[in-house]
Amino acid sequence: MSGVNDILALLFAAIAIIGAVSAHLQHDRFNKLIAIGIIFGGIIPFIVDRGYLDIAILVSLIIPITTIIILQICRRREISDA
Repeated sequence: MSGVNDILALLFAAIAIIGAVSAHLQHDRFNKLIAIGIIFGGIIPFIVDRGYLDIAILVSLIIPITTIIILQICRRREISDA
């Protein structure tokens, strides 16, 4: 079973790294926020693995809500600039 856990850890780390590289390469604000969400998708399993289930649940609820709010703010700014 240890081999499967190691593979999953590498997979989640790869997801977090892909999200970080994508966030760095993106120029559009919307795409950058989506890439940051991907980073958190890769980090959450590590939080759960350490046994902090309450923190993982809290982060899983807060991140999508704040991302939606920030996307709406960015969209309003883009519409008002046009």
